[in-house]
Amino acid sequence: MSDIRSCCLTIAGSDSGGNAGVQADLRTFHAFGIHGATVFAALTAQNPFSVNAIHQVDLDFVAAQLDAVLGVYSIAALKTGMLADPDVIRTVAGRISAFPKIVKVADPVMVATSGARLISAEAVEAMKRDLLPLADVMTPNIPEAETLSGMAIVSVDDMRESARRLYGMFGSAVLVKGGHFAAGSADVEDVLFDGKEFSSFAMARIENPVSTHGTGCTLSAALAAALATGLTVKEAVAKAKRYVHGAISSSYFVGPGCGVLGF
Repeated sequence: MSDIRSCCLTIAGSDSGGNAGVQADLRTFHAFGIHGATVFAALTAQNPFSVNAIHQVDLDFVAAQLDAVLGVYSIAALKTGMLADPDVIRTVAGRISAFPKIVKVADPVMVATSGARLISAEAVEAMKRDLLPLADVMTPNIPEAETLSGMAIVSVDDMRESARRLYGMFGSAVLVKGGHFAAGSADVEDVLFDGKEFSSFAMARIENPVSTHGTGCTLSAALAAALATGLTVKEAVAKAKRYVHGAISSSYFVGPGCGVLGF
Protein backbone atom coordinates (compact mmCIF):
# COMPACT_ATOMS: atom_id res chain seq x y z
CA MET A 1 0.00 0.00 0.00
CA SER A 2 2.76 2.42 -0.96
CA ASP A 3 0.21 4.76 -2.58
CA ILE A 4 -1.46 5.75 0.72
CA ARG A 5 -1.89 9.52 0.83
CA SER A 6 -1.95 11.75 3.86
CA CYS A 7 -5.14 13.54 4.82
CA CYS A 8 -6.34 16.23 7.23
CA LEU A 9 -8.86 16.23 10.07
CA THR A 10 -11.13 19.04 11.19
CA ILE A 11 -12.62 19.04 14.70
CA ALA A 12 -15.13 21.87 14.74
CA GLY A 13 -18.76 22.92 14.41
CA SER A 14 -20.97 22.83 11.34
CA ASP A 15 -22.32 25.76 9.33
CA SER A 16 -25.59 24.97 7.60
CA GLY A 17 -24.87 27.76 5.11
CA GLY A 18 -21.61 26.10 4.09
CA ASN A 19 -19.54 29.24 4.71
CA ALA A 20 -17.61 28.45 7.88
CA GLY A 21 -16.85 25.60 10.26
CA VAL A 22 -16.45 22.04 9.05
CA GLN A 23 -17.91 22.84 5.65
CA ALA A 24 -15.35 25.59 5.02
CA ASP A 25 -12.58 23.30 6.21
CA LEU A 26 -13.55 20.50 3.83
CA ARG A 27 -13.78 22.97 0.93
CA THR A 28 -10.29 24.22 1.77
CA PHE A 29 -8.78 20.75 2.12
CA HIS A 30 -10.27 19.88 -1.27
CA ALA A 31 -8.76 23.01 -2.83
CA PHE A 32 -5.36 21.85 -1.56
CA GLY A 33 -5.93 18.39 -3.04
CA ILE A 34 -6.16 16.73 0.37
CA HIS A 35 -8.86 14.39 1.69
CA GLY A 36 -10.62 15.67 4.79
CA ALA A 37 -11.95 13.67 7.74
CA THR A 38 -14.38 15.27 10.20
CA VAL A 39 -15.39 15.36 13.83
CA PHE A 40 -18.49 17.48 14.51
CA ALA A 41 -18.37 19.10 17.96
CA ALA A 42 -21.47 21.28 17.47
CA LEU A 43 -24.26 21.84 14.95
CA THR A 44 -25.45 25.30 14.01
CA ALA A 45 -28.40 26.73 12.12
CA GLN A 46 -26.85 29.77 10.48
CA ASN A 47 -26.38 31.89 7.39
CA PRO A 48 -24.10 34.86 6.68
CA PHE A 49 -26.43 37.15 8.65
CA SER A 50 -27.11 35.29 11.89
CA VAL A 51 -26.68 32.16 13.98
CA ASN A 52 -30.23 31.03 14.71
CA ALA A 53 -29.53 27.97 16.86
CA ILE A 54 -26.66 25.89 18.24
CA HIS A 55 -26.92 22.22 19.17
CA GLN A 56 -24.11 20.74 21.27
CA VAL A 57 -23.11 17.27 20.09
CA ASP A 58 -23.26 14.62 22.80
CA LEU A 59 -19.86 14.09 24.44
CA ASP A 60 -19.88 10.34 23.86
CA PHE A 61 -20.59 10.88 20.16
CA VAL A 62 -17.71 13.36 19.86
CA ALA A 63 -15.46 10.71 21.40
CA ALA A 64 -16.85 8.04 19.06
CA GLN A 65 -16.10 10.20 16.02
CA LEU A 66 -12.54 10.77 17.21
CA ASP A 67 -12.04 7.05 17.81
CA ALA A 68 -13.42 6.25 14.36
CA VAL A 69 -10.83 8.30 12.48
CA LEU A 70 -7.71 8.62 14.63
CA GLY A 71 -5.30 5.79 13.94
CA VAL A 72 -7.36 4.61 10.95
CA TYR A 73 -6.84 7.42 8.46
CA SER A 74 -3.34 8.62 7.62
CA ILE A 75 -3.85 12.04 9.22
CA ALA A 76 -0.83 14.29 8.74
CA ALA A 77 -2.39 17.42 10.24
CA LEU A 78 -5.53 18.44 12.08
CA LYS A 79 -7.21 21.67 13.05
CA THR A 80 -9.58 22.50 15.85
CA GLY A 81 -12.24 25.17 15.54
CA MET A 82 -14.95 26.34 17.92
CA LEU A 83 -15.12 23.99 20.90
CA ALA A 84 -17.55 25.55 23.36
CA ASP A 85 -17.95 22.80 25.97
CA PRO A 86 -15.18 22.23 28.57
CA ASP A 87 -15.79 18.46 28.61
CA VAL A 88 -15.57 18.32 24.82
CA ILE A 89 -12.31 20.26 24.94
CA ARG A 90 -10.87 17.84 27.48
CA THR A 91 -12.05 14.83 25.46
CA VAL A 92 -10.59 16.18 22.22
CA ALA A 93 -7.30 17.01 23.95
CA GLY A 94 -7.10 13.58 25.52
CA ARG A 95 -7.63 11.78 22.22
CA ILE A 96 -5.31 13.86 20.03
CA SER A 97 -2.51 13.87 22.64
CA ALA A 98 -2.06 10.16 21.88
CA PHE A 99 -0.96 11.06 18.32
CA PRO A 100 2.11 13.28 18.68
CA LYS A 101 3.13 12.88 15.02
CA ILE A 102 -0.03 14.64 13.80
CA VAL A 103 0.64 18.36 13.27
CA LYS A 104 -1.95 20.32 15.25
CA VAL A 105 -3.37 23.74 14.37
CA ALA A 106 -5.59 25.33 17.01
CA ASP A 107 -7.96 28.12 16.01
CA PRO A 108 -9.00 29.31 19.51
CA VAL A 109 -12.45 30.54 18.56
CA MET A 110 -13.74 32.37 21.62
CA VAL A 111 -14.41 36.04 20.86
CA ALA A 112 -16.60 37.47 18.10
CA THR A 113 -15.58 40.43 15.94
CA SER A 114 -17.90 42.55 18.08
CA GLY A 115 -15.91 41.56 21.16
CA ALA A 116 -18.68 39.34 22.53
CA ARG A 117 -17.51 36.18 24.31
CA LEU A 118 -18.61 33.07 22.40
CA ILE A 119 -17.61 30.47 24.97
CA SER A 120 -17.71 30.35 28.76
CA ALA A 121 -14.86 31.27 31.06
CA GLU A 122 -14.66 27.59 32.05
CA ALA A 123 -14.24 26.60 28.41
CA VAL A 124 -11.50 29.20 27.96
CA GLU A 125 -9.64 27.76 30.95
CA ALA A 126 -10.04 24.20 29.63
CA MET A 127 -8.67 25.34 26.28
CA LYS A 128 -5.69 27.00 27.95
CA ARG A 129 -4.97 24.07 30.23
CA ASP A 130 -5.67 21.08 28.00
CA LEU A 131 -5.79 21.95 24.30
CA LEU A 132 -3.45 24.82 23.45
CA PRO A 133 -0.34 23.17 24.98
CA LEU A 134 -0.78 20.41 22.37
CA ALA A 135 -0.81 22.80 19.41
CA ASP A 136 2.04 23.22 16.96
CA VAL A 137 0.50 26.47 15.71
CA MET A 138 -2.30 28.63 17.08
CA THR A 139 -4.16 31.31 15.12
CA PRO A 140 -5.89 33.83 17.42
CA ASN A 141 -7.44 37.02 16.14
CA ILE A 142 -6.72 40.16 18.14
CA PRO A 143 -9.59 39.84 20.68
CA GLU A 144 -8.65 36.19 21.26
CA ALA A 145 -4.96 37.05 21.63
CA GLU A 146 -5.92 39.72 24.16
CA THR A 147 -8.04 37.22 26.13
CA LEU A 148 -5.31 34.58 26.17
CA SER A 149 -2.29 36.82 26.77
CA GLY A 150 -3.98 39.20 29.21
CA MET A 151 -2.79 42.33 27.42
CA ALA A 152 -4.38 45.01 25.27
CA ILE A 153 -3.35 45.05 21.61
CA VAL A 154 -3.49 48.40 19.85
CA SER A 155 -0.45 48.21 17.56
CA VAL A 156 1.66 45.78 15.56
CA ASP A 157 4.28 45.93 18.30
CA ASP A 158 1.57 44.77 20.73
CA MET A 159 0.76 41.91 18.35
CA ARG A 160 4.40 40.83 18.48
CA GLU A 161 4.52 41.02 22.28
CA SER A 162 1.28 39.07 22.58
CA ALA A 163 2.62 36.38 20.24
CA ARG A 164 5.80 36.18 22.33
CA ARG A 165 3.77 35.81 25.52
CA LEU A 166 1.53 33.14 24.04
CA TYR A 167 4.54 31.17 22.83
CA GLY A 168 5.91 31.33 26.38
CA MET A 169 2.60 30.14 27.82
CA PHE A 170 1.86 27.29 25.41
CA GLY A 171 5.05 26.51 23.48
CA SER A 172 3.40 26.70 20.05
CA ALA A 173 4.08 28.96 17.12
CA VAL A 174 1.60 31.84 17.21
CA LEU A 175 -0.02 33.64 14.27
CA VAL A 176 -1.82 36.76 15.52
CA LYS A 177 -4.29 37.87 12.84
CA GLY A 178 -4.52 41.61 12.32
CA GLY A 179 -7.79 41.89 10.43
CA HIS A 180 -9.47 43.74 13.31
CA PHE A 181 -7.10 46.69 12.97
CA ALA A 182 -7.88 50.05 11.40
CA ALA A 183 -10.51 49.52 8.78
CA GLY A 184 -9.55 51.66 5.84
CA SER A 185 -5.83 50.96 6.07
CA ALA A 186 -4.17 49.85 2.86
CA ASP A 187 -2.80 46.55 4.20
CA VAL A 188 -3.78 43.87 6.68
CA GLU A 189 -0.79 42.57 8.64
CA ASP A 190 -0.52 39.29 10.54
CA VAL A 191 2.37 38.48 12.87
CA LEU A 192 3.97 35.05 13.32
CA PHE A 193 6.32 34.12 16.15
CA ASP A 194 7.83 30.63 15.96
CA GLY A 195 9.87 30.82 19.16
CA LYS A 196 12.95 32.15 17.39
CA GLU A 197 11.93 34.93 15.06
CA PHE A 198 9.05 37.16 14.05
CA SER A 199 7.63 37.18 10.53
CA SER A 200 5.12 39.65 9.16
CA PHE A 201 2.58 38.88 6.45
CA ALA A 202 1.00 41.98 4.93
CA MET A 203 -1.56 41.77 2.15
CA ALA A 204 -3.62 44.47 0.47
CA ARG A 205 -6.98 45.02 2.13
CA ILE A 206 -9.84 44.02 -0.19
CA GLU A 207 -12.40 46.81 -0.24
CA ASN A 208 -16.09 45.84 -0.10
CA PRO A 209 -15.69 42.09 -0.66
CA VAL A 210 -18.77 40.01 -1.40
CA SER A 211 -17.99 37.84 1.66
CA THR A 212 -15.49 37.41 4.48
CA HIS A 213 -17.62 34.92 6.42
CA GLY A 214 -15.54 31.90 7.41
CA THR A 215 -12.12 33.41 6.74
CA GLY A 216 -10.73 32.39 10.14
CA CYS A 217 -11.83 28.78 9.66
CA THR A 218 -10.51 28.80 6.12
CA LEU A 219 -7.12 30.17 7.16
CA SER A 220 -6.55 27.56 9.85
CA ALA A 221 -7.70 24.78 7.50
CA ALA A 222 -5.40 26.04 4.76
CA LEU A 223 -2.54 26.19 7.26
CA ALA A 224 -3.18 22.59 8.33
CA ALA A 225 -3.34 21.48 4.70
CA ALA A 226 -0.10 23.26 3.84
CA LEU A 227 1.65 21.77 6.87
CA ALA A 228 0.39 18.32 5.86
CA THR A 229 2.39 18.67 2.63
CA GLY A 230 5.61 19.14 4.62
CA LEU A 231 6.04 22.90 4.45
CA THR A 232 7.64 24.79 7.33
CA VAL A 233 5.35 26.89 9.50
CA LYS A 234 6.50 30.11 7.84
CA GLU A 235 6.03 28.66 4.36
CA ALA A 236 2.65 27.23 5.31
CA VAL A 237 1.41 30.55 6.73
CA ALA A 238 2.44 32.36 3.54
CA LYS A 239 0.63 29.80 1.37
CA ALA A 240 -2.48 29.85 3.58
CA LYS A 241 -2.58 33.65 3.53
CA ARG A 242 -2.39 33.70 -0.27
CA TYR A 243 -5.21 31.17 -0.47
CA VAL A 244 -7.51 33.14 1.83
CA HIS A 245 -6.76 36.42 0.05
CA GLY A 246 -7.69 34.75 -3.23
CA ALA A 247 -10.85 33.27 -1.68
CA ILE A 248 -11.99 36.71 -0.51
CA SER A 249 -11.14 38.25 -3.87
CA SER A 250 -13.19 35.63 -5.71
CA SER A 251 -16.15 35.52 -3.29
CA TYR A 252 -19.55 35.46 -4.97
CA PHE A 253 -23.29 35.61 -4.31
CA VAL A 254 -25.44 32.51 -3.83
CA GLY A 255 -28.57 34.34 -2.73
CA PRO A 256 -29.92 37.88 -2.32
CA GLY A 257 -27.08 39.63 -0.48
CA CYS A 258 -25.76 36.22 0.56
CA GLY A 259 -22.11 35.72 -0.36
CA VAL A 260 -19.60 32.90 0.06
CA LEU A 261 -15.84 32.69 -0.29
CA GLY A 262 -14.43 31.54 -3.60
CA PHE A 263 -11.53 29.16 -4.19
